[in-house]
Amino acid sequence: MTAREIIQKKRDGKTLTESEINFFIHAYLTGEIADYQMSALLMAIYFQGMSFDETVTLTRIMRDSGEVVDWSHLPGAKVDKHSTGGVGDKVSLILAPLVAAAGVYVPMISGRGLGHTGGTLDKLESIPGFNTRLPIPRFKKLVEEIGACLIGQTEAICPADRRIYALRDATATVQSIPLICGSILSKKMAEGIDALVLNVKVGNGAIFEDAGAAEKLATHLVRTAAAFNLRTVALLTDMSQPLGAAVGNWVEVCEAFDVLKGGGPQDVRQVTLALGALMLQLAGKTKDLQSGVNQLRPLLDDGAAWQKFLEIVKAQQGDTSFVEYPEKYPAPKHRREVKAEADGYVTAINAREIGRLCMLLGAGRKTVEDKVDYTAGMFIHKKIGDRVRRGEPLVTLQSSGQPPDDEFERAVRSCFTIGTRPPATASRLIQKLLDVNGARSVSEIE
Repeated sequence: MTAREIIQKKRDGKTLTESEINFFIHAYLTGEIADYQMSALLMAIYFQGMSFDETVTLTRIMRDSGEVVDWSHLPGAKVDKHSTGGVGDKVSLILAPLVAAAGVYVPMISGRGLGHTGGTLDKLESIPGFNTRLPIPRFKKLVEEIGACLIGQTEAICPADRRIYALRDATATVQSIPLICGSILSKKMAEGIDALVLNVKVGNGAIFEDAGAAEKLATHLVRTAAAFNLRTVALLTDMSQPLGAAVGNWVEVCEAFDVLKGGGPQDVRQVTLALGALMLQLAGKTKDLQSGVNQLRPLLDDGAAWQKFLEIVKAQQGDTSFVEYPEKYPAPKHRREVKAEADGYVTAINAREIGRLCMLLGAGRKTVEDKVDYTAGMFIHKKIGDRVRRGEPLVTLQSSGQPPDDEFERAVRSCFTIGTRPPATASRLIQKLLDVNGARSVSEIE
């Protein structure tokens, strides 16, 4: 077989065999297949899709392209969480120490921000000294000793996904359900976990804005995971506006501190508790979601989750003095308020554009080589449904690079739709829960 024949076969909408997928992935990793040929296959998959069996095969081959972590020496369930991306989503920073404080092992391999979505690794690395590039033996030791460890994808974990993802972003093939399934699940299964909670975002700041498309993605992820006996549930949550008030890196870390200490924005706290309750349930620690919330809430309020976070930072060589005294952190060189030009109510926010503009401020990257300004970010002062008066701040911008100019301010202001009346309806923050049996209401965990 040749790369050209396989590309042509998928281009024409035919099903690829296991041997064809295996050949293509491994030949790409060894350099026998060039980037342009892999790009061609990705585009063919984007337009023609993949069958369920093809998706399962792709996921398995990508998982097995590197090391699969073995936790057989460690008793108890190992559970992780994955978000499909969003704006202001700092939940992982809170969730890992919170669930670890409840007695569940959380080995978490996270990603970097690219485009309009932020990355957990960039947020963590805004803490001076924090090391996300630990070797697997050290990663395993910290999970065993502390209960959680947060690192990036290593050279040994899913090298196929690491290379293919960069091409997907460059070739505009990210929004392909089979490719998303392969990418997410191959990495998570390479962690060696027993169960997985997915946070699938819905709204204008998500991968799929349409609720039906987001539910379809969640269903495919859960079904594909089930083929590997990986216990998985997906929680659909709203991303029609940024989560919380802070968007950026250090600013989001500081907001996570507030939640870990029992405060912080209610929406961040609510999503975190819901996901954490699901992780406890999958780990066999609780029988229902509400009891999981009831078990986790005190860990935020009494400081146990905060102490676990400090333990993680110290173990991963972060300077805890900046965590305990955030005022020590270097101040941004530039600050600018974006003020409302009319009285009314915020009826909509373009979360995707907020994320993109935050990236342009320096908080994110257009390419994987771009450097990040950890001080760059935004504070959102008005959310959907809030009343606003002319001259009141909508957003505060900050950065240490190029200062935001008048044109940038206008672009940020245009992300807010202000009407004369409050919105008639508001999107539910927590929308649906999907497992192998289908979708159901999640009102019991709000």
